[in-house]
Amino acid sequence: MNEILLETHGLTKQFRRYKAVNDIDMHIRRGAIYGFIGRNGAGKTTFLKMVCGLANPTAGEYSIFGCTGKELSQVRPRVGCLIEAPGIYANMTARDNLMIKARLFGIRDKKYADWILDTVGLSDVGRKKAGHFSLGMKQRLGIGLAMVGNPDFLVLDEPINGLDPQGIAEVRDMLRSLAQERGLTILISSHILEELSKLCTDFGIIHKGCLIKELSQEQLLQQCEKRLELVLDEPEKAMTVLDRMNIHKYEAVDKTHLYVYERLEDSMLINRELVTAGVLPREMKVNQEELESYFLNLTSA
Repeated sequence: MNEILLETHGLTKQFRRYKAVNDIDMHIRRGAIYGFIGRNGAGKTTFLKMVCGLANPTAGEYSIFGCTGKELSQVRPRVGCLIEAPGIYANMTARDNLMIKARLFGIRDKKYADWILDTVGLSDVGRKKAGHFSLGMKQRLGIGLAMVGNPDFLVLDEPINGLDPQGIAEVRDMLRSLAQERGLTILISSHILEELSKLCTDFGIIHKGCLIKELSQEQLLQQCEKRLELVLDEPEKAMTVLDRMNIHKYEAVDKTHLYVYERLEDSMLINRELVTAGVLPREMKVNQEELESYFLNLTSA
């Protein structure tokens, strides 16, 4: 059983009558890269601020490393966060920006800043003033600042927002390396499911303040896997026919929809066997949903 690093119970943030975050139960296992997906304004940043101790919940609670309430102060140094725009001093070098924060942790060795610069791919520009950085370089420096103090849990709010495809790929590769080489657990928010699907091991989808789904990478890809979609009145009878045909990779989606994920080339044979058994499909088609379409369909209400 995987140890749960972050767990929330009914976490809520209300501004007057408006609930920006509404009764969220989230579970992040140790070692995961958890993609927190939602449209702009869905409540992602508000949720992350509560988890990082930058805002107080209106209701509910959460635990990090098994600590709750007042105990959370003991584990805050183990959480690094980048919320909204990086807090960077534009007239200072990247190295000096890092050393200012490092001193807060009692770290005075300048080689420490060099190590972080190397880790986030900024070793060649450590002496360059941050105000002259590109957006991608600023995001890298922001992630570097979040890593000061050697956290075990990294919380990143839209770190790929506004980056070009190359910048997105570079940040993605960097985060994957951090997770694999340093054993970091990462919570990363974005509104771009397609990009996070290439990085994350787990996903939570938020819509209008509510966490509407949690699923693993395998489950997400299965949702978008090529499949034979059947619309029929009696899925149970159809499942018996499929079992008899030695087809077991299927899913009853609801009372009328059945998805089959194997032997799609035998769709005509499947149809014939169903009809022979007295099960008459009203509709039958091979379909493959794009990740973004899946996300948009989930959050269309």
